Amino acid sequence: MEDNTNKGMIQMFALKNQLLKISAVLIFLLFVPACTKVPLVGRSQLSLISNTELLPMSFEQYNRIISESSLMTKTEQGKRILEIGTKMAKAVDQYMRWRGYEKELQGFDWEFHLIDSDAVNAWCLPGGKIAFYRGILPICETDEGIAAVMGHEIAHAIASHGRERVSNGLLLSFLSFGVQVAMGEELSEREMIFLQAFGIATQLGELKFSRKHELEADKLGLYFMAMAGYDPREAPSLWDRMEAAGSGEKPLEFLSTHPSYDRRKRRMWGKMDIAIDYYNNPSRDHEAQAQ
Repeated sequence: MEDNTNKGMIQMFALKNQLLKISAVLIFLLFVPACTKVPLVGRSQLSLISNTELLPMSFEQYNRIISESSLMTKTEQGKRILEIGTKMAKAVDQYMRWRGYEKELQGFDWEFHLIDSDAVNAWCLPGGKIAFYRGILPICETDEGIAAVMGHEIAHAIASHGRERVSNGLLLSFLSFGVQVAMGEELSEREMIFLQAFGIATQLGELKFSRKHELEADKLGLYFMAMAGYDPREAPSLWDRMEAAGSGEKPLEFLSTHPSYDRRKRRMWGKMDIAIDYYNNPSRDHEAQAQ
């Protein structure tokens, strides 16, 4: 009786192992060909959904948020956000088209709004839909400070970080489903522990991706503000003011969606020579350096 039980367990383990291998092969065949390159960075990213599918949903969400918000469009501050955003988007558009990245801009419809809120925040949805909150302006202080934040948000759009997050979510859902199917409905204690560990690893992986996106947006944003004629050397001081404005204890970096302020500033200063070259020579081909 015990031998039969052991044989059954071995056979079940072998079957689960085979199913996991098959899932891995399917993931490779279905998802690896769906990789694209981030402009000016060269990093490969997963792209399981096209802008044709994603942007209409993004625009709908943006319009809903804007319609439900108190806008400062006609104020001096609102006009300032629009002016800086438009100037930067124009410079980035020109550079991207000159470099042959027109495809990455298909479907984009740049839009910039200032929302009347104390929140210290700004964000960008796929397709160039950007919102600033009034609460972040005292920290920005200058046009260069606004340009640093604006460049960061524009970089999220140009690097298709939103599309990548959706694609990664689809991949993780597929992986999770494959693991659960492979294990069956009745799970042993060891299998339950494995599933919990898989879930924790997935969450930590998502946090790591989020930090990678933030650092990538910092770097590209530095270049973009320089292309538009804003001195990139003013960008690191923005993060000094952000840090000074913060309150309370900050979470450990590896458990945070954003990198530490010190790390961000170090990375910026490490790319400053390239950014200054963009600032002084915006039409030069810097792409090999940028990567």
